[in-house]
Amino acid sequence: MRHYGKKHQDAAKLVEAGKIYETTEALEVVCKGAAAKFDETVEVHVRLGIDSRHADQQVRGAVILPNGTGKNVRVLVFCKEDKYEAAKAAGADYVGGADLVERITKENWMDFDVVIASPDMMGTIGRLGKVLGPRGLMPNPKSGTVNPDVAKAVTEAKAGKIEYRVDKSNIVHCPIGKVSFGQDKLAENFETLLEALVKAKPAAAKGTYLKSCYVASTMGVGVPVSTTKYGV
Repeated sequence: MRHYGKKHQDAAKLVEAGKIYETTEALEVVCKGAAAKFDETVEVHVRLGIDSRHADQQVRGAVILPNGTGKNVRVLVFCKEDKYEAAKAAGADYVGGADLVERITKENWMDFDVVIASPDMMGTIGRLGKVLGPRGLMPNPKSGTVNPDVAKAVTEAKAGKIEYRVDKSNIVHCPIGKVSFGQDKLAENFETLLEALVKAKPAAAKGTYLKSCYVASTMGVGVPVSTTKYGV
């Protein structure tokens, strides 16, 4: 444990107290401070000026990161048999219907990262809400995971489409890639995510919308990023 503590302290020394960094500079600090033996994921944490207790101030959606996430995404598709082949051809790892619902409920099978469903399957998978909902895996039209064109949805998921949603503390947490991407590719992904969040600003939100923003690697420390250029 002490070994991890030392690395964490070294990473913390790279962050100047009281300084708000520009995007590429912040990501450079994050990459320098990543000292784990694995390729750490870089995450963005944005505090929004909303009250997520109100239905008209929810922020949720999905965006395709230009450089992907660096993660091999396992995709499960619920659709009717006439779409099985198209879903598989697009790269789906698992395709099925009631058989997969059964497997998830009885065996607690969870070997997938994204769940996509055609609209005509929502009745069949409705009872999975209690299992998939808390994990953020339940298909949802807002994030494009309920889609009549399941093949297109699979292609997007494999290409680096990520979902964002505000939590109870009004914070959005999202991965934007791996440390090995380097600061430029990470910055492109960061900008794409922030622009999507700005577009998703609820009409009912008052005052400053982007309250604060930090980037951090899996084992690293948070580096504050300036969001003034977005003007919200």
